[in-house]
Amino acid sequence: MSALDQFTHVNCCYFLYKLNPSPFIHSFLHLQEGIPLTLVEPLDYLAFLKLESKAKLVLTDSGGVQEETCILGVPCITLRDNTERPETLEVGSNILAGTDPDKILEAAKVSYTQTKAWANPFGDGKTGPKIINILRDELK
Repeated sequence: MSALDQFTHVNCCYFLYKLNPSPFIHSFLHLQEGIPLTLVEPLDYLAFLKLESKAKLVLTDSGGVQEETCILGVPCITLRDNTERPETLEVGSNILAGTDPDKILEAAKVSYTQTKAWANPFGDGKTGPKIINILRDELK
């Protein structure tokens, strides 16, 4: 039984895979029979954020997605050995798993059951009004 089979069997979940627009990338995608997987075409930014916000877990190699999932309160597993978003590791929203299937499965098990109560290291979302107030004060 593959790592993906094991994870879906234990957690009764299904997967969405956002296709890369490149046909070259599609040639490397090998799907296993019986895995509850839905392929979706590339999405616009807001549709993708909505999808991320509803996820129980996100696997990615994208630094932007690592940041977005942290802000949205969704656990993330990064399929690389490094990240340009170390803040996500520090608060516990993200795990670096690399590309080893066993490490990815272990990270998924940990992330899927963890408490999702980390602090947002990217701010409180109120920077715009603060800037406006500063500019008003300075321009008086």
